[in-house]
Amino acid sequence: MPQLDAQGRHTVAFTLNGRETAVEVETRTLLTDALRHGLGATGTHVGCEHGVCGACTVSIEGVPARACLTLAVGVEGCAVRTVEGLAPEPGRLGVLQVAFRRRHALQCGFCTAGILMSLDAYLALRPNPSRREITEVIGGHLCRCTGYAPIIEAALEAAAELRGDIPAPSSPEAAHA
Repeated sequence: MPQLDAQGRHTVAFTLNGRETAVEVETRTLLTDALRHGLGATGTHVGCEHGVCGACTVSIEGVPARACLTLAVGVEGCAVRTVEGLAPEPGRLGVLQVAFRRRHALQCGFCTAGILMSLDAYLALRPNPSRREITEVIGGHLCRCTGYAPIIEAALEAAAELRGDIPAPSSPEAAHA
């Protein structure tokens, strides 16, 4: 990474949800602010702004990361995926999102985007997770509505569907990722 001027603005180019993009930021701009205010990707929520609650979790090069702790200039050249990237196309939900909807795994929904991103990354690595593993994955997220039980059920159901153990639902919003 080249040396950056702390007083100036910089163009950061990266891939966002599969599309090349660029945003102009100050050196100190956080990824959450660049995504939400610079690019309009408001699916990434800002909760505690200290990396504790997990609401701002995104995927950087396939690894979950707290966007509120990541400088935007740090994702230069990286592949960043946000909750908007889980949908296979506009108007359709991804497998994990459909399972959340079906299992009523979101209440107020504030924490949901971050939880989905952590689970998506985990299921890509571990397609057959145990209930305990899912519990550990979402343990890094705070849900003030305390709706963890349906979240775990939805994650296990999505994992089974992704493995082909259960058929995909036939609802119109369902995706076949």
